[in-house]
Amino acid sequence: MTPAAYAVLNLDAVQHNLAKVRQVAPRAKIMAVIKANGYGHGLLRIAEALRDVDAFAVARVDEGIRLRKAGFQNRIAVLEGFTCSEELAVFLRYQLDAVVHCDLQIDLLAARNEHEQLAVWLKLDSGMNRLGFKAKEFAAAYRRLEQCQLIKSPINLMTHFANADDKNDPKTQQQIDCFNTLTADYPGERSMANSAGVLGWPTSITDWVRPGVLLYGISPFAEVTGEQLGLKPVMELHSRLIAVKQLEQGDSVGYSGSWTCEHPTTLGVVAIGYGDGYPRYAKIGTPVLVNGQRVPLIGRVSMDMLTVDLATQPHAKPGDPVTLWGNGLPIEEIAQCAGTIPYTLVCGITPRVQIIED
Repeated sequence: MTPAAYAVLNLDAVQHNLAKVRQVAPRAKIMAVIKANGYGHGLLRIAEALRDVDAFAVARVDEGIRLRKAGFQNRIAVLEGFTCSEELAVFLRYQLDAVVHCDLQIDLLAARNEHEQLAVWLKLDSGMNRLGFKAKEFAAAYRRLEQCQLIKSPINLMTHFANADDKNDPKTQQQIDCFNTLTADYPGERSMANSAGVLGWPTSITDWVRPGVLLYGISPFAEVTGEQLGLKPVMELHSRLIAVKQLEQGDSVGYSGSWTCEHPTTLGVVAIGYGDGYPRYAKIGTPVLVNGQRVPLIGRVSMDMLTVDLATQPHAKPGDPVTLWGNGLPIEEIAQCAGTIPYTLVCGITPRVQIIED
């Protein structure tokens, strides 16, 4: 029986996309970003597909614990670091790399008297204005960390880009210059490049790169798709028709009657909605594939269903296959139609969507 809503994952595509990173950054070590449940693809599933990378990056300590308990021995960096002594103890127990971005963390590190047990990444806020030490604070933070007995030497250094997805924005080069200037006299390995950095800012490629969304075959740039960049999409989202109805001119469709038939219309009802992770705000006209052919979304997306105009599919019937994104329908296009980014779509897939590994 075909599930009502299911995602097909092509895990071979993960390796293809990893090979693209190695091609672009052949001398860099790779820290694969698999936070947020592997961008909605499954944390452990994606980690297994990327087992031969140099390190993983996750956002939170519980993600690092899951990886360790599953047997992964790769280095694991926790991008949000720790916020209390109990969390710091977990970092030590599971040998997780800590990103250090505020004075409180240094206070906690200085209070421990163990010797050289924790690898850290000191984060410079080069312009993102989120986590990290500002330029005027960076040298003092580095000196304080040097005095912490707990820290393994050397201290590694990183920053994160705010606007790298726009290759015409000068801010990224300013961030690169800021990072290079402030870290020039320090030992330790460096990391700047995220997915957009890897593919669009070659001067950001240093000792380590941190690819994220590109590993899943998704473009970090709004103007092109992953496939146009030579990537292979990992996730396809599918459903099926569960009803075909004939509507008359003037009939309204869906909640609030937001779409009205201008002429007799063949309506298809698809068994997927925002309860599965399909974007509720996908606009009227968003493409959907029925039997491999594009048809437009009409009416509002509801929790369990959405509706399409089957004018170009007069022989469509309940049970026919539907693709919401995948082969022939880039996820980047659906994200644009929904006024969002592809990240939110893959991360938003809910547990009731059946995952099928291809």
